[in-house]
Amino acid sequence: MRAPTLLLFALLFLGLNERVSSQTKQPIGLIETPLGNIYIQLSDETPKHKASFIQLAEAGYWDSLTFNRVIPNFVAQGGCPDTEEGFNDPEYLLEPEFHPNLKHRYGAVGAGRDNNPGKVSARCQFYIVQNKNGIPRLDGDYTIFGHVIKGMDIVDRIVAVDRDAKDEPISPVTLKVKILHLSAEELKAIIGSI
Repeated sequence: MRAPTLLLFALLFLGLNERVSSQTKQPIGLIETPLGNIYIQLSDETPKHKASFIQLAEAGYWDSLTFNRVIPNFVAQGGCPDTEEGFNDPEYLLEPEFHPNLKHRYGAVGAGRDNNPGKVSARCQFYIVQNKNGIPRLDGDYTIFGHVIKGMDIVDRIVAVDRDAKDEPISPVTLKVKILHLSAEELKAIIGSI
């Protein structure tokens, strides 16, 4: 009787485990702009950058900022603007997390940084690669921590706005960043099959 009871418990546990994993929710970044929404899958291969993006989004850090540098066939950059003195607030700096599978492909989301020798990220700034051929020369120099899963048409529109000599949009492109915790079914309902 003991073996059938153990088998029954094992089957119940496996069934419950399967139900829990199918209901597991994953954090998805949502960038709301006046031109439309952008959805971002965050990478488990860069846990510190992923956690940082979630923390800043949930704190509303970016909600008063803009896409401040937009360059067609290059990137749409948002968050804190570049400064002449670079980034020196330790609260907003992260050690790089380079991963061989994370490349500067069309739709890749990376952390900005200044020209520091340690390639330390400025976690207060992010960019989205808009070049359809990717930007391989940046691989291994800037941390990629996610990729756009819906909304690259919006990114294409953002980089096409009128801009000044510093590549800043003439009319600000505001952003509001949220984290949606979605099951696979909820994610599919929003963005379709991925």
